Amino acid sequence: MPAWSAKEIPEQDGRVAVVTGSNSGLGYVVARELARKGARVVLACRSEARGSAAADRVVGEVPGALAEFGRLDLGDLGSVREFADRFPYDRLDLLVNNAGVMALPYGTTADGFETQFGVNHLGHFALTGRLMPLLLASPGARVVTVSSEVHAMANIDIDDLNSERRYRRWTAYARSKTANLLFTHELARRLAAHGADVVAAAAHPGYAATNLQGTAPRMEGRRLAGWVMELGNRVFAQSAEAGALPTLYAATAPDVRPDSFTGPSFMMWRGSPAPSWRAPWTLNDAAGERLWAASEELTGVSYDALKA
Repeated sequence: MPAWSAKEIPEQDGRVAVVTGSNSGLGYVVARELARKGARVVLACRSEARGSAAADRVVGEVPGALAEFGRLDLGDLGSVREFADRFPYDRLDLLVNNAGVMALPYGTTADGFETQFGVNHLGHFALTGRLMPLLLASPGARVVTVSSEVHAMANIDIDDLNSERRYRRWTAYARSKTANLLFTHELARRLAAHGADVVAAAAHPGYAATNLQGTAPRMEGRRLAGWVMELGNRVFAQSAEAGALPTLYAATAPDVRPDSFTGPSFMMWRGSPAPSWRAPWTLNDAAGERLWAASEELTGVSYDALKA
């Protein structure tokens, strides 16, 4: 079977897509390739300067592309609400929950949540909930949430979601990525119970060279750690172009099933998109329900459209 590439993406004419964290790296590639196939893409980014520049870059690389910037700070629930309230289209065919932070020193979001859990999970939970009416109104819509193979390092602690008892940066990151998969699992279950024509799926890039790895060392001035991360990107990682393929596959391929997890084919590290192993705790119905209830309480976002 030939390797799947961006050339296999079906035509996206008339479809509207939102890609979070798309000013660089994997998110930028996803946004550009969707636009190349005709989708109208909103690059949802925190920085107006970087997001607008990325949208202009998409148009420069893909003449005639429909790409625009939308301001979104996933670490601020007020920003999430404002993004959804001012969304200018009456449909949403694809939401790619791509943005994330990794292994940061301890910090909190604007709403007081531990940063990795707050941005990687709660921000996307709130965004998806606020955009759900548009997704339900768009036949064949999809929600693709980007997790990581690092999720296997830790299950969530439902009694300490914000790591208040003890903070270990990689454990907190792994828990946030487990939360991404539990969210996808529970969302897929609720969409099926509602009879909705919306697919919730997840993906991960394997080991892809992006600026994500070097963010924490730069924040803390750890030059040696930054050098090690850069060396790993150069020697071991696949490119952002390759790392984006599992997300693009989950977002567009016709055979993607609800609650599927797509990643690189070779040891979950690199290669063409393929079904990926996931820790059994990410398929636990009870855990998914408890995380969902906690997320609704923490964010104040209730998925009323799935309760009707």
